[in-house]
Amino acid sequence: MGTFLRIEPDAATDGAVATVRLLRPRISGTDPRVPEELTAAAERLDADPAVRAVVLYGGRRVFGSGADVKDLAERSPAEVDAYTGRLHTALDALARIGKPVVAAITGYALGGGLELALCADLRVAGEGAVLGLPEIELGVIPGTGGTQRLPRLIGAGPAKRLILTGARLTAAEALRIGLVDETVPDPEVYEAALRTARRFAAGPTAALAAAKRAVDDGLDLPLGAGLDLERRQFTALFATEDQRIGMRAQLDGTRPAFLGR
Repeated sequence: MGTFLRIEPDAATDGAVATVRLLRPRISGTDPRVPEELTAAAERLDADPAVRAVVLYGGRRVFGSGADVKDLAERSPAEVDAYTGRLHTALDALARIGKPVVAAITGYALGGGLELALCADLRVAGEGAVLGLPEIELGVIPGTGGTQRLPRLIGAGPAKRLILTGARLTAAEALRIGLVDETVPDPEVYEAALRTARRFAAGPTAALAAAKRAVDDGLDLPLGAGLDLERRQFTALFATEDQRIGMRAQLDGTRPAFLGR
């Protein structure tokens, strides 16, 4: 339990799914507890072998909002640089959790809130959600991943349109451009995200981690190096028990019961 977040284990999976529950909507700002707690949570979840999938959830009304303008307005460039550096470290740690991460988006996901959601592998949004990067309206730009993670997800053109105009998107609009992967009625967002996470938690843990690493790391590599990375990840999985379980089940015509090892 922290000031900004807490980690909640999912009783239905004996803790194989963990929820990072955001207790305060502000993601950006200069409160050092925000990056400290996010980094600590990401490192803990990544290192815990019992956790096999993660949900990011802000509550029924707000997933995460943008900068505290009153706090930031008079900060010096050096102060802002120091803080955003810590927040970059925190969001990178979340994005690099070696397990599937699902964001459950309700209400507003604006500015730093959307940048946090972009660290997830999949995003489930309520039909009433509003998403955007409105920093341009403050005379600045997204500073904690928005200009980099968003174009990698939806393409440079659509990302520039959102960033340059500061437009807010409805959940339906976000779904059409691939910013979110699923929309559901607002009261069902968290349960929908849990269902997806539980499906991942029952899957082949090492293969899911390898797939995530191959895609994420491969995006930053030339094609040849990316293909080599893929081959190494593929080959290494033949030392796992889940590979043997999965292939044997395919040959036997049964459903695999993966063990996560």
